[in-house]
Amino acid sequence: MDMEEKLRAFERLLIIMDELRAGCPWDKEQTLESLRHLTIEEVYELSDAILENDLEEIKKELGDLMLHIVFYAKIGSEKKVFDIKDVLDHISDKLVYRHPHIYSDVDVSGADDVKNNWEKLKLKEGKTSVLEGVPQSMPPLVKAYRIQEKVKGVGFEWAYSQQVWNKVIEELNELKHEVDTKAEKARMEDEFGDLLFALVNYARYIGVNPEDALERTNKKFIRRFQFIERESLKDGKNMVNMSLEEMDEYWKKAKKKKKKKKKKKKKKKRKQPLVGSACTDI
Repeated sequence: MDMEEKLRAFERLLIIMDELRAGCPWDKEQTLESLRHLTIEEVYELSDAILENDLEEIKKELGDLMLHIVFYAKIGSEKKVFDIKDVLDHISDKLVYRHPHIYSDVDVSGADDVKNNWEKLKLKEGKTSVLEGVPQSMPPLVKAYRIQEKVKGVGFEWAYSQQVWNKVIEELNELKHEVDTKAEKARMEDEFGDLLFALVNYARYIGVNPEDALERTNKKFIRRFQFIERESLKDGKNMVNMSLEEMDEYWKKAKKKKKKKKKKKKKKKRKQPLVGSACTDI
């Protein structure tokens, strides 16, 4: 697809947005505030599609998200504060400024240099802290990851992954001490938070996104627990009356079922390559 086709597709969406805002009762009523929670929902739906490696669904969710961006820009133009051109110009100008290794004469040796330069350039733009760009409403697990990434950009970083792992063990022992000594809830909460923060940091060092990892485990747990519900019902059992040992037998069957599916996927993979992989087993 050439650039003209892409521009025509974008123009079509802008025209449709104008028509909806002028003629649709629901679209007329929307505000920046009313769209906010819907946009958050769309981002999570995109996240789900990415984790499921559903490329067709990713395409659809990106379209939904694009609609929201155009919708916000339309409302901004009605308020006479900004329009879609301002939005696009702003991000283009920022990208050019923050990529001096592409648009100027700065040399970089790799992706880490690019990230470090990005944070330093942000400080030059007038920000007083590298952490100013971390949204207050961001989910805590994601926020911890972003905080650690940002401070790394100015050199606040452990030298070796073993040092980070030692910190995890240290925080785990401190939490255990508070629990064993029956400390007050606030102290246990502090130590638990420190442990989570240290684990997030270690995940970053080994190249794992903790939020993605936890969500994969959530999905895996849901799948296996629902297997227990279905299979026990088929056997005429009620989970409420089952012992933990009985439920564990179904849990083991759920794990075996997943492993069999993985073997089938591997055979299929030789014939037709797949993008991504299934959740790992625990």
